[in-house]
Amino acid sequence: MQSFRTELENPIVQQDIIDLEKKIRLFREGAITDEKFRSLRLARGVYGQRQPGVQMVRIKLPYGKMTLQQWKRITEVSDEYATSNLHLTTRQDVQIHYVSLDRTPELWHTLEQDEITIREACGNTVRNITASDRAGIDPDEPFDITPYADATFRYFLRNPVSQEMGRKIKIAFSSSDKDTAWAFMHDFGMIPKVKIIDGKEVRGFKVLVGGGLGAQPFLAKPVYEFLETDLLIPYIENVLRVFDRYGERTSRNKARMKFLIQKIGMEEFERLVKEEYKAVKVKSVPVDAAAWQATQPPVIGDIPAYTIQNPAKYEAWKKTNVFEQKQKGYYGAYVKITLGNIGSAVSRQLIEALRPVIADDVRVTANQGLLLKFILPEHLPYVYSALEAAGFAEPGFDSIADITACPGTDTCNLGISNSTGISKVLESVITDEFPDLIYNKDIKIKISGCMNSCGQHGIASIGFHGSSMKSAGKVLPALQVLLGGGIVGDGVGRVADKVIKVPSRRGPDVLRSLLHDYEINGTENELFNDYYDRQGEKYFYELLKPLADLSTLTPADFIDWGQVENYATAIGVGECAGVIIDLVATLLLEAEEKIELATLSISKGAYADGIYHAYASFVQGAKALLLGEGVSGNTQIGIINDFDKHFVATGKFSFETDFKTQVLQINGNEPTESFANNYFRQALSFYNAAQVYRQKTAEPAQA
Repeated sequence: MQSFRTELENPIVQQDIIDLEKKIRLFREGAITDEKFRSLRLARGVYGQRQPGVQMVRIKLPYGKMTLQQWKRITEVSDEYATSNLHLTTRQDVQIHYVSLDRTPELWHTLEQDEITIREACGNTVRNITASDRAGIDPDEPFDITPYADATFRYFLRNPVSQEMGRKIKIAFSSSDKDTAWAFMHDFGMIPKVKIIDGKEVRGFKVLVGGGLGAQPFLAKPVYEFLETDLLIPYIENVLRVFDRYGERTSRNKARMKFLIQKIGMEEFERLVKEEYKAVKVKSVPVDAAAWQATQPPVIGDIPAYTIQNPAKYEAWKKTNVFEQKQKGYYGAYVKITLGNIGSAVSRQLIEALRPVIADDVRVTANQGLLLKFILPEHLPYVYSALEAAGFAEPGFDSIADITACPGTDTCNLGISNSTGISKVLESVITDEFPDLIYNKDIKIKISGCMNSCGQHGIASIGFHGSSMKSAGKVLPALQVLLGGGIVGDGVGRVADKVIKVPSRRGPDVLRSLLHDYEINGTENELFNDYYDRQGEKYFYELLKPLADLSTLTPADFIDWGQVENYATAIGVGECAGVIIDLVATLLLEAEEKIELATLSISKGAYADGIYHAYASFVQGAKALLLGEGVSGNTQIGIINDFDKHFVATGKFSFETDFKTQVLQINGNEPTESFANNYFRQALSFYNAAQVYRQKTAEPAQA
């Protein structure tokens, strides 16, 4: 592969990219195992596709924000390195597909010229921090949460506490009690609150922890009804330290924070979090919201002549896609992007057409659309005409006709059945057969290609996830139907019930049956979830049961949507998080890397970071030696305890007290220079002793 050394303004980013290039070269040369390399590239936004030999690159956009120049840069990158398509995700990221691994450092470097990162977009890290797309212009917001979401993103990017956890962490900020960022389904969810304390207005957040979707959805639990804004980031760091140490690492399906809380209980979880408070690098992180550069209205430019081709559709678009901002006299306009896919050429067309009349702040929405801001009312017809000319002027944003779907079997290793093809068909059912429902924003339809809920089917009014069924020894694609999920408000949510599984080809009939039944039997102004609660899960099972009958299958039922050949399950290895690395030599190499990182951090005065790197070296070294003895730990605290049992109690290693006491000094001391240096010396001594022990015990085997 060809190397490059073009300088960036940020030397940390530049070194990151050079390191990725180096690791790719070592991987190609066989010096790094596939398992180790996978975790390295995932933490740098490079994700293996279903198709061998190519990568998906996930571009991380904190709270979904793109400047017009950043949007343009992403389109150019997609043209140069991918397929000229931008896929907008439910995490407010942009993904591009079919990228050559060897070109990813160059791709990253190109993005960083406009301060766009792919760092920690995948892997066992703090993923993209999402937020309500209306933040800053939301008429319902008590204050703009954007500065706090931005500060949280910057604090945890490259933070040693959150680089190699057992699983990913997802954080969301809602802009109001309406909870449009779904705080209840995140590891951390924040909802803004204001209190009057000593006669002054004080900002804070309702904080929830331990939520998540996937195969086993959990609703997040409130831990604070009001936590002052400057205490939020230290609290998150405390929790991440606990999750890193006590979270599951062997069983990937049990490695999310929700399972740790379920295992040890909320009371013990909160006790462990409080134990970490002394060791965090800062006890408060004030955010100067007054100095935050809020989005500004555009400097109005020249507007060319235009014509609206469909005036009736324009009126529908205004009703469904446009709202008045809290800044009086300005409007936000949503762009409905089917399946979240928008081409790079049409993106550039829109950028140039809209630049004179929209703010330099476009938000990717959590339902895979776009939000344009600060539009004057007299410019709405022009905005619509530009969207119409580009083919993106459909009304019904965030309505039942705006279906959320993950890529499914198009590109994902874990996809069981197609989610994009069925989504298009279901949208057609609504627009062709129930056209008035483009005004219905109560019912949400969400589809995932498997049970892991990337399409968020678990919180949909009507949800589907990919599955399979068997009939007469043959396998056919199927859909699990879920009903009754959604937002209640103020951090309370509903998880959808699994009702019935049907062949995928009958998905459109499922939707028809549900909507016809709701039309006929729903009472006036009755919301869909209220109707579902009134009728009950069994009622809907019986309603849909005829569609699950396999005795009436046709040959078409064995062909998935968008395919021409008979269906066959082909599930690969998932990469939603890094794999567990069980090679002794690799683990010792990681321990050495942590020592090097600790040295660098302490030399720069970043004592808390240096301490945490030293702690990680202790754990990785102990894990390596335990593995050499056939002992596999599934949590960091388990590894620490097992090392005392198998190495200290047996006299193979000795410490002033024991290994656990030495290592866990980390949460009993302030991160001072003296403690950092002392703790580092102990970690280095242990690493050297581990290397000697490994060489001594490995020699007979080599002989």
